[in-house]
Amino acid sequence: MPKRVLTGTVVSDKTDKTIVVLVERRVKHPLYGKIIKRSKKYHAHDEGNVFKEGQTVRIEECKPMSKLKTWTVVEAVDAHRAPEAHAA
Repeated sequence: MPKRVLTGTVVSDKTDKTIVVLVERRVKHPLYGKIIKRSKKYHAHDEGNVFKEGQTVRIEECKPMSKLKTWTVVEAVDAHRAPEAHAA
């Protein structure tokens, strides 16, 4: 089973070796049909403390490292570059 990969924005880098990533998704309202934003925060492992608040990063699911941390940072995403899904 492949690991899930999500893209989001770093909203906190205050804790050691951990960042908090806000992932937004757009869903259609079940009754009214309007597209609305839903967001969730994920705690991700950042071994070198290299990622800073405001950066866009890609995180990957991993085995639990602590009570809240079950994701690890894969890479920083360049905000000006087109996503790989469109390039492929």
